Amino acid sequence: MASDPTAREGRPEPGRFRFGDIEVDAAAHILRRAGEPQSLEPKAFAVLLELLRHAGELVGRDQLLDAVWGHRHVTPGVLTRAIAQLRTTLDDDPHHPRWIQTQHALGYRFIGKLDGDAAGTAPGAAGGLPDGATAAATATPAAPAAAEAAAQAVQTSSPARAPPRERRRDDRRDAGPAPWRWPAFVVMVVLAVAVGWWQRRDAEVSLPREASIAVLPFTTLSDDRQDRYFAEGLAAEMLSALAGVHGLRVAAWIPPEALDRRQDLRVLGRTLDVATVLDASVRREGNRLRISAHLSDTATGTTLWSRTYDREAAAVFDTQSEIANEVASVLVGVLPDAGEGLRKRLAPTRDVAAFDAYLRGLQQLFAPGGSEKARAHFEQALARDAGFAQAQAGICRIELWRFEGHRNAQAFDSARLACLRAANMDPGIGSVQLALGDLYRVREQFAQALDYYQRAEADPAVRGRALAGQAKLLAAQGRQDEALAGFRAALAAAPDDAGLHADLAYQQYLAGALPEAIGSMRRASELQPGDAYVWSTYGSMLMAAGRNGEAIVAFERSRAIEPIEAVISNLGTLRYQAGDYAGAADRYREAIALNPGNPQLWGNLGDALAADAATATQAREAFGEAASRMQDYLDLNDGDAKAVAMLAWYRANLGEHERARELLARAEALGSEKAEVALCNAQTLALLGDHVAARQRLAAARAAGMAEVRIASNPVLRRAGLVPPDAGTPPAGQGSPRADAAPSTGERP
Repeated sequence: MASDPTAREGRPEPGRFRFGDIEVDAAAHILRRAGEPQSLEPKAFAVLLELLRHAGELVGRDQLLDAVWGHRHVTPGVLTRAIAQLRTTLDDDPHHPRWIQTQHALGYRFIGKLDGDAAGTAPGAAGGLPDGATAAATATPAAPAAAEAAAQAVQTSSPARAPPRERRRDDRRDAGPAPWRWPAFVVMVVLAVAVGWWQRRDAEVSLPREASIAVLPFTTLSDDRQDRYFAEGLAAEMLSALAGVHGLRVAAWIPPEALDRRQDLRVLGRTLDVATVLDASVRREGNRLRISAHLSDTATGTTLWSRTYDREAAAVFDTQSEIANEVASVLVGVLPDAGEGLRKRLAPTRDVAAFDAYLRGLQQLFAPGGSEKARAHFEQALARDAGFAQAQAGICRIELWRFEGHRNAQAFDSARLACLRAANMDPGIGSVQLALGDLYRVREQFAQALDYYQRAEADPAVRGRALAGQAKLLAAQGRQDEALAGFRAALAAAPDDAGLHADLAYQQYLAGALPEAIGSMRRASELQPGDAYVWSTYGSMLMAAGRNGEAIVAFERSRAIEPIEAVISNLGTLRYQAGDYAGAADRYREAIALNPGNPQLWGNLGDALAADAATATQAREAFGEAASRMQDYLDLNDGDAKAVAMLAWYRANLGEHERARELLARAEALGSEKAEVALCNAQTLALLGDHVAARQRLAAARAAGMAEVRIASNPVLRRAGLVPPDAGTPPAGQGSPRADAAPSTGERP
């Protein structure tokens, strides 16, 4: 009677490996450390088995990829990630390994000492199969799910046998299954294999096959909570640098307001469609900098790599580079240039004070009323480092915003000069290419703009904005459906970018889809609830829909954050519509004081002054200022249909009737913003006394989706008898929107 081989002194159970406090059960697919089961992905487990089967030997990267993944169009990063997970599970330091040694650019070797006879532990070796197992259990990890499921199926489905002492002598001839049992036995094995394969397949399909990462906004642990700009700025720079690593997919930036840190890591991974997440905490105290970074696996929630850096603050660039290089090595292996590309991208300047000023500028760029403060910080950074291209690109961005968003012609030359300076410093930076794309777009040089946008698209940090820029090019050419599709593609690249939701909202508004536009702006306000410009634009769209009560709430939210001219002007419009012309004029003057370069504000003031007999003689000066500034803007951007229609209105009020008609026809010929242009032109024609043509434009405005309340409440049309005198009269204290209250693009840089 043969004794049980698993009970022999010094021999492990077949199909099991033991080293240190680690036990690996190949058949059961279980790894225990100090007796506790450990969570491990199937692929990582299969890699470990392959290394254990060749203990002491160098196992090449290609050999492991072939054995475990079948080299199914996967990058080497999946292997590096599996090794990193194994090191975490085995508590193995990659710099001082006990179990797995890395042979750079070649492969890996298991260097630990296996307990007992290693040859006897390898499934498939002589005497190494579990009692009753079939050859299916010896299959290579090229199909690990099938092999493991088959082994488990055989163990669980084989007929139970009595202990050896109780077996009868004639049981030997019945040792195998009876002939009639073989079909059922085979079917059970096949079913078990199929179920195991499908379960494993489902688990694998839910995970990204490529090396991928999301960089979360870093958190500050400094006593000064205002230091948040520094921590988040480091994260944004890290994302931009990792985006340049070949073979690594990097998720778009997640604004802190859009991130729920209480969310389970696995859910976050599925939401962002990434395999890993990088997070860090940052503390600055005097001249010291402490960064604790960790890379986590979103499939298991385990930490793949972590390290704390405690250094001089002046070493921030080197620290960032080390973190990026470690992360990249874990995910895609050793970098061909030994991380030199990462070091260059993470050191846009070697002046720490200039870098700090730049990060402060980025924070102010998106803060209420922060554009001028941001500019001051960028200029401070350039004073420290005259070749700091990213700081120069920030100034370019601010000036373009002033030109496009506020129709401020004086800002264009400043924008052009700033953008060209940035290009001379470093034309390859994504933010610089994006700025140049915007510069050429607003000048309607579409071919050049498209070229720069496509270059910027390669940088994930600005990819969403680059796609949005291309969508704006389509919109400028009247290709509205394609433009909407382009904005949706931009949002797919950066789904939590409030600015992109606002861009989509504006395009939907232009297309006459006002309910959809309001929905997009609502989403923007949820993502960026502290942005006064978002609430201002949201309120303008609600006004355009005649939802004045809700619009007032949005405007008050905006004003509570920051008194910006758009909100003050719209509140003036509410007073104007309620018949309080003097109060409206006061609000318009207040808005002009904040932004005297915006011609529309001067036009609003002219309307309020002209409506009041006591101030009518003052209106001409305001309309003259509006016309002059609008003409300067149109000399640079003559494709803005609404601006052309507004200029026609200003010229009509100045008594230049023929010029007004020419501009009116030109605005309609441009073919964009049809509802706004039609309503504005109806106003102009009513002033010129051409009521038949005015009615035709009102019909066109309605056909293009203009809200009836905006037509009925227009005082110019009411005075001309084109709408009933009492139609559209708003409730006391509310007022109704005018044609100039509609939202405009380019609200933020």
